[in-house]
Amino acid sequence: QVQLVESGGGLVQPGGSLRLSCAASGSVFRINAMGWYRQAPGKQRELVAAITSGGSTNYADSVKGRFTISRDGAKNTVYLQMNSLKPEDTAVYYCNADIWVVGRPLPSDYWGQGTQVTVSS
Repeated sequence: QVQLVESGGGLVQPGGSLRLSCAASGSVFRINAMGWYRQAPGKQRELVAAITSGGSTNYADSVKGRFTISRDGAKNTVYLQMNSLKPEDTAVYYCNADIWVVGRPLPSDYWGQGTQVTVSS
């Protein structure tokens, strides 16, 4: 009924930039908070950044000043602009959203399939 589809991952050199996108499709009525998580090999999944429907943002300390989360309500899309990338940013990045689905009484939590970001020279 609802899918989150991510794009924009890849290989980048240290100091470089990438922009991730995540679009929600299907029977979307409204989207509450949206966010990006990441999981590196052997580590737990962690919150990178989140944005509410009103535009308030929250960032992990490790990415503050380097990453920027934004959203386009008309396109049901969330973005993550990643600048000054470091090798320790290497991980699979997952999109997450709290979505009201048409016909359902409560919102549900959805995840994207993940996109690999590798920072290496």
